[in-house]
Amino acid sequence: MLFRLLGFVALLGAATTCAAQAPAAPFRAGVDYFVIEPAQPTNSGERIEVLEAFGYSCGGCASFQPSVDAWKARLAPDVAFSYVPAAWGGVWEQFARAFYAAESLGVLEKSHSEIFRKIHVERKPVRSAEDIAGLYSDYGVSQDDFLATMNSFAVNARIARVKQQLPRYGIESTPTLIVNGKYRVSLAKDGGSWDRMLATVDHLVAQERAAR
Repeated sequence: MLFRLLGFVALLGAATTCAAQAPAAPFRAGVDYFVIEPAQPTNSGERIEVLEAFGYSCGGCASFQPSVDAWKARLAPDVAFSYVPAAWGGVWEQFARAFYAAESLGVLEKSHSEIFRKIHVERKPVRSAEDIAGLYSDYGVSQDDFLATMNSFAVNARIARVKQQLPRYGIESTPTLIVNGKYRVSLAKDGGSWDRMLATVDHLVAQERAAR
């Protein structure tokens, strides 16, 4: 009986090892990612560009942000990552204006992940542009200055540009990642996970790197 038990344990261990070493499923065009046609120009020079289309009001984006933060920390120097706020009107556009205002005022880096926390964890009430501007008071920006920047000529120009840009990428939901203007990555139609999304991006970045 002891030998049978030991044999079962050995088989179980072997099965577990095989499962751990099983190769990941291949990345599938039309499922894990989509080809953007025509490919869009990038703004990253010689570096491989990765963009994340997001919205502060998007619960999925809030859930995704910790994974993005960890992933960004290990990016290779030849990859340029940046965010693109989805300015789809209403509160989406107001939050997009807040993103560009924070960038203009030099508080984006320290506020970006925290804004998700304030909205989705602390449940700060957001019913107006004034409420949104008030979220940035912790970063040394007055509500009046933030509101003025949200409605500045520079931010208006950025909003107009992003409204033209998103349809060209075929972005219909957030979060969505764009790799080098050529590929669109979001949660796979048959399920998927944030880790799978980022692994798909890593695969496409490596593919772009190898093609150079």
